[in-house]
Amino acid sequence: MSETASSIEARWRALGTSRALIPYLTAGFPDFPRSLEAIRRVARAGADFIEVGVPFSDPLADGPTIQRTTQAALEQGMTVPRVLELIRNADVSIPIIIMTYLNPVLSFGMQRFAAEAREAGAAGVLLTDLPAGADPAVEQTVRDNALALIRLVAPTTDDARLKHALTDATGFVYLISRLGVTGARDTVPADLDAQVRRIRDTTRLPVAVGFGISTPAQAAAAARAADGVVVGSALLDALAKDGIGSMERLARDLAAAVHG
Repeated sequence: MSETASSIEARWRALGTSRALIPYLTAGFPDFPRSLEAIRRVARAGADFIEVGVPFSDPLADGPTIQRTTQAALEQGMTVPRVLELIRNADVSIPIIIMTYLNPVLSFGMQRFAAEAREAGAAGVLLTDLPAGADPAVEQTVRDNALALIRLVAPTTDDARLKHALTDATGFVYLISRLGVTGARDTVPADLDAQVRRIRDTTRLPVAVGFGISTPAQAAAAARAADGVVVGSALLDALAKDGIGSMERLARDLAAAVHG
């Protein structure tokens, strides 16, 4: 079983000046047993945190790869209870963060979700389509259940909004490195250093960068600017095309690049 919210802070402290690799995996892709094995393999390959995505029928922020994996997981019968079962059975020693759209959580019941997520061993929650302050009751329910409330921040977020969004954030800040949907790109943004510095002027929380990072070289470049690097689509593509072994090899290469 993974750890609870304080384990996120402990993991960052343990990293010291090293950077964190944060793989994203769609829960239930390509099926429940292999999804469970994929979580264990990326942990073994050197991940520092793992984001587990809840499949949702309308994933507006996600690109083609995550949309395909989401649809496949839904067709396999993946539901919120099954996601929690997956996390409960993962038995990894690093923090797991649930990344989800709000609708599946509200349909399941917010209080029930937060309580069962904590019981399953999740350490934090990232609600991708819930703007900071839009639903204080939902946010308080997350905090009341000792789960980190992790915020998404975009390059276009102005300074006033950024300060508001990060006032009660915990765990770390997830910086969307570019506008658009998730998916592999050729390079990291040229202004990434400036984006990260602007967030660090607002909060002492670690900053993780995601969206578009797919190769070890890109991960290393992002790690020079940020505290953590999130990689999703590239790992899921490897899993879909060549299986778990290929995904694990890529995760090892990414970990070496980020930690190096």
